[in-house]
Amino acid sequence: MSLFKQITEKPWERKGIIGGLKAEGTFDVPSERVALTFFLIAASIVFSLFGVSYYIRMELPDWLPIAEPTALWFNTGLLIASSVLFQVSRNIVGNGKSKNVLLAFFGGGVFAALFVFAQLQTWDELQAAGVYLSSNPAADFYFLLTGLHALHVAGGLYVWLKCVFRMVTGAEPQAQRLSIELCTVYWHFLLIVWLVMFAVLANT
Repeated sequence: MSLFKQITEKPWERKGIIGGLKAEGTFDVPSERVALTFFLIAASIVFSLFGVSYYIRMELPDWLPIAEPTALWFNTGLLIASSVLFQVSRNIVGNGKSKNVLLAFFGGGVFAALFVFAQLQTWDELQAAGVYLSSNPAADFYFLLTGLHALHVAGGLYVWLKCVFRMVTGAEPQAQRLSIELCTVYWHFLLIVWLVMFAVLANT
């Protein structure tokens, strides 16, 4: 009777975990980290396509280079400071500590927000000098590239604000370690993209 039961048994109808194995996800990393990785890949492709289009477009005869505002050097310093402060906060929580992590993390976001406002100010300076969107292809690409980058920074600031709010309302920094690490990675990415973009704009 037991032999007949074993032969006719349907193991796929059993409830619970089969063989004592635990269910595991496809990736052995947090889903937020996977999502950020895919997003950075997609963003890299977008910026690369715009970069290629920039070089192709500037070969046409109607391309009139514009003088980039000198304030871009100051703006770059703001973004570098932002990235450094985010890295400091990441190092603090990575070492299992919490002292000054909120201060460093908050400061990183503040400098990033100042970068966005400073970029908008350079737009005003260009417009005051008679350089407008659609003035010529070079101006179009300048506003497009800097605007796209500023939009990515603004999106990161939204996530940063949520993390800051959680820490201010009592969440332990160690509990926010993943969010701090992902914000830091994202800001390093934005800094690299901006440095490449700034080099292209300054030399063309």
